[in-house]
Amino acid sequence: MSVFVTEIIDEEWGNSFELTGIGYGVLIAVMLLIFLLGCVISNTEGKKKIGTKQLVFSAAAMALAMVTSEIKLIDMPMGGSVTLCSMLFICISGYLFGLRTGLMAAVAYGFLQLVSNPYIISIPQMLTDYIFAFGALGLSGLFFNKKLGLLKGYLLGVLGRFFFTFLSGMIFFGSYAASYNMAAPVYSFVYNGSYLGLEALITSALILLPPVSKGILKVKNMVNG
Repeated sequence: MSVFVTEIIDEEWGNSFELTGIGYGVLIAVMLLIFLLGCVISNTEGKKKIGTKQLVFSAAAMALAMVTSEIKLIDMPMGGSVTLCSMLFICISGYLFGLRTGLMAAVAYGFLQLVSNPYIISIPQMLTDYIFAFGALGLSGLFFNKKLGLLKGYLLGVLGRFFFTFLSGMIFFGSYAASYNMAAPVYSFVYNGSYLGLEALITSALILLPPVSKGILKVKNMVNG
């Protein structure tokens, strides 16, 4: 179809698109550009640039998120999987360093997910499912300096991701709803809410454990000290 994507024809599930080698290269270049831009944009106080410490911790968080996203604890009946708290690691970047760094790490993580496991049926669907949905996890940075900031930020990030995946499921995958005798909005809500909600519940319980919360707070104090 183009130098960036090729169309895959599937009579049973419908056509989809797959990135070419050039397409992968462009996405990786864009991801690197995001990091470079992050180095020259001022932070939430408007005085400092993103430092090496933030980049290193964010890169480590993305690496942990990628690894744990491949560890499926539960496969849901309708589809989707509960992972080993993979969204938490991206939300931690926002909790540690604030909204700007959190969004940068989350959007970059969305690109990584797109590169590693792409499912593309259109450009709007790609942006919604990967860039916007995963990027929303960076909203955790809004609770950077709040009491129970990690828990609140994590829940907000998950809600943000759910919002975009719900839209994608309703708009781009609503045709599957007939197989379950559901309307498209109901199908999307149940499909995406089941695996995201269960993972959020498990992760929230983990965050509330005193050793975990105290450990992450200690890391926050260390990197911002």
